[in-house]
Amino acid sequence: MAVRPSRDCPFDPATGLRFTAAGVPVCVHPDRVGLPAAPYATDRLPLPWETPPPVEADEVPAWVRTALDAAPPDACADLIRQATELLLASDPDTDVTAVLRAALG
Repeated sequence: MAVRPSRDCPFDPATGLRFTAAGVPVCVHPDRVGLPAAPYATDRLPLPWETPPPVEADEVPAWVRTALDAAPPDACADLIRQATELLLASDPDTDVTAVLRAALG
């Protein structure tokens, strides 16, 4: 993904896509698909909701916020389950709902 169209990724009218010099298709309107701009295909980066969860419980709120902001609806329940498991493994007395509300609020 690129933040905007550029000469580095020329438009191919035959396919309706923009490509890098290496022939990798490029999305130039990440805001339209709800993803932060990043070279996902080029650098084989995981999509935000496919990023492995953090090991530390204090990093879970930021991870879950980033992941849920970009995730398709069918991935949300699994992300919340992962966050819940991480938080409870760190401290079984954690108020998971409060942590998730703070992260998403």
